[in-house]
Formats: sequence, structure tokens, C-alpha cells
Amino acid sequence: MSASQARRRVLIIEDDASIRNVLYVLLAAQHCDGEVASSARQALAMISRESFDAILLDLRCQNVLPDQMLSQIAQLRPNLFGRVLVITSEVADAKSLELIERNCLPHITRSRLTTEFLDKIRSLLGFSNTPKAAP
Repeated sequence: MSASQARRRVLIIEDDASIRNVLYVLLAAQHCDGEVASSARQALAMISRESFDAILLDLRCQNVLPDQMLSQIAQLRPNLFGRVLVITSEVADAKSLELIERNCLPHITRSRLTTEFLDKIRSLLGFSNTPKAAP
């Protein structure tokens, strides 16, 4: 496998098993490997010792304070800060919306994972949205 075809690694910060499973399937369809962290401590430990191409952060994940998580990501891996896709609930509260807007974060609601995830993750990872021509 050439460097341009290397599988991308994406950290999933999510404590809901059903959402994690959906994200695994969606990432696999894009030839990406998903690694899971279900707490802030676990996620930060993984970020500090491993290399990721993007992060999927569920704002409803227990034991994760989004502001602190984003700040820590920026400190540990500044290149990842612009590659965080935020997953929100159906109706995001004002604090979550302010966080998303202040940090210019791409986001998606849980209900739109299956319909909008492809475009969001491809954009985040810098993939072209047009299919490659057959050789």
C-alpha cells in the first residue's frame, strides 16, 4: 500500500456503543481505522502517544468537558485542532453552539450521521469528493 493509499487513523471519543458502531462502519467504508476512547483521560493519553488524522468528539460523552478537551488537543497536537468533527444531539444547547462557532468546528447531529458523515469526514481528511477514474 503506497503512502497515498495508507489508511487514515481517526480517534472516536464516544461512550455510546451504538453510535460507536455506526462510526466504525462509516469510517471503514472510507478506508479509515477507528480507535475508541470513552473518557477524556483515555482520549488524551491516546493523543499524546499516538498519531491520528482526525478526531470525532461527541459533546454528550460522559466525563468529557468539550472546552477542556479542545484546549488539551490544541496543546498536545496543534495540527489536530482543525480536524475535530463534533457530534451533537438533535437540539444543541446555546453553550455547545457557542463552542462550535467560537472554534469554527465542523459538526454533525447524531440523526444525520448516516446521511452527512461521508461529506464531513472526507472534507476533514482532505479527500476529494469526486470518485477516481478506473485505471
